[in-house]
Amino acid sequence: MALAKLGVVVLDCPDPRALAGFYAEVLGGTVEGEGDWVDLKVPGGSALAFQRAPGHVPPTWPAADASQQFHLDLVVEDLDTAEQGVLALGAKPLAEQRGSNFRVYADPAGHPFCLCAC
Repeated sequence: MALAKLGVVVLDCPDPRALAGFYAEVLGGTVEGEGDWVDLKVPGGSALAFQRAPGHVPPTWPAADASQQFHLDLVVEDLDTAEQGVLALGAKPLAEQRGSNFRVYADPAGHPFCLCAC
């Protein structure tokens, strides 16, 4: 028997509303809230939350001395199309991986995430 259920994944960032907006454009969904805590309700019942973290320092990928700590894997049907979309929204590539089944980016606050071919 499980001891708990996952509530939400929370990303620390300097601007919760802006980062929630980025992921709303990538995943769809509804941004709710203002200020230091903003929720993104994603279709299918999933959710992400974004918390203001003054002095937020983005992780470095890959680097043992500035660990990424976690990352999101986002499943897509077409890597090239999804890549164009996330770059237009402000994502930055973290590695050159043409031809592979995943690609690594940083969101506008510097958190690593992967687009993964389904």
